[in-house]
Amino acid sequence: MGLRMFRTMLLALLAWATMSPASAQPVPLQDKPFAEHKIVLQLSDGDARKQALVLSVANNLLKAYDPDKVAIEVVAFGPGIDLLLAGSERRKQVESLIAQGVRFDICLNTVDTLERETGKRPEFIPAATPVQVGVGQILFLAENGYTVVRP
Repeated sequence: MGLRMFRTMLLALLAWATMSPASAQPVPLQDKPFAEHKIVLQLSDGDARKQALVLSVANNLLKAYDPDKVAIEVVAFGPGIDLLLAGSERRKQVESLIAQGVRFDICLNTVDTLERETGKRPEFIPAATPVQVGVGQILFLAENGYTVVRP
């Protein structure tokens, strides 16, 4: 891991740790009242192979289960947000999965950190759901019956 990426992750973690609980409100659960299976896929790695694996797992889950009976949420933070940036080479795959009911959350703490470091706010896929704290969103989902998977 490069020094820049380490700094980004460290700053995101520090920002998350210093937030007051009131400002760390998670995004509400997906609107899938009949979901029998609820999975949150953690993406905290910028490696293209890991990103491809997360997309593959989400796709395989949609094939294995009735899409109305499975709730899939991908939470990207740290270097993992690369998948959800507007210029991502996997954007079409992400948008296809979103059209099939998969939700992709992007950590705004990471986005804010990158903006401070570069002076430019990274543009992300409009269909991605912004959450203030990626790890907080994973915790919220786990506390509400989601199984956490880190491919």
